[in-house]
Amino acid sequence: MINNTNNTKISCRGVSKEFVQKGNQLVRVLDKIDLDVRDNEFLVLLGPGQSGKSTLARIMAGLETPTTGAVTLNGKEVTGPGKDRGMVFQSYMLFPWRTVMGNVALGPRVNGASRKNAQKIAKHYIDLVGLNGFEKAFPHQLSGGMKQRVGIARAYANKPEIMFLDEPFGQLDAQTRIVMAQEIIRIWNAEKRTVIFVTNNIEEALFLGERIVTLEDKLPSAQGKIYDVSLPRPRNYTSPDFLEMRRIITEGTKLVL
Repeated sequence: MINNTNNTKISCRGVSKEFVQKGNQLVRVLDKIDLDVRDNEFLVLLGPGQSGKSTLARIMAGLETPTTGAVTLNGKEVTGPGKDRGMVFQSYMLFPWRTVMGNVALGPRVNGASRKNAQKIAKHYIDLVGLNGFEKAFPHQLSGGMKQRVGIARAYANKPEIMFLDEPFGQLDAQTRIVMAQEIIRIWNAEKRTVIFVTNNIEEALFLGERIVTLEDKLPSAQGKIYDVSLPRPRNYTSPDFLEMRRIITEGTKLVL
């Protein structure tokens, strides 16, 4: 399914990816992915482990190069990373010697902002992710959820057009994952932009996404079905409509539950 409307933000056409393993053996991970992502939408890439979903996100972000095919952003081919794309990873990747303020303000400083302006920008996003009062804390003083909030604030502080979140809750306990999912939607509503979220969790995908793109569970991974999620927000994990949509996706895919 391809969206041909004029509000397309980022497009994949014929994207395939091969990696060289030991013994120079080629392993094809992705096979001919065609996908359009709309401006300001919340799109979820859903698939089991080793299905290539993170690889696809990294290609779209410019961190990996497709073996064949191309990715375009605003009509221009993506050939590498750029300031218009922000990335939040599963691992926190914070600088342990920098405070919360220091981590979040680093991007604006690198991009030329004065120290005062960088801290002003950082303060806005620290407050946005709910860490007001923790500006002087170091990463080792924070919980896992708080560390991931810092990572989200740091990515937003660079003012990207697209946010990529690659299984950002993978290291969190179940209860914190639910809270963080609620926070991600709150932040997205406050600072609308295109979000591409990678997960292997159906409930998480349904709670977050406007559309869910599934990837098949065997390599090379091909694009599966695309589900439009019209459930009203805030969403309830136990509502009949939510559970029915979960059943449809579960029966229509080969996800490992």
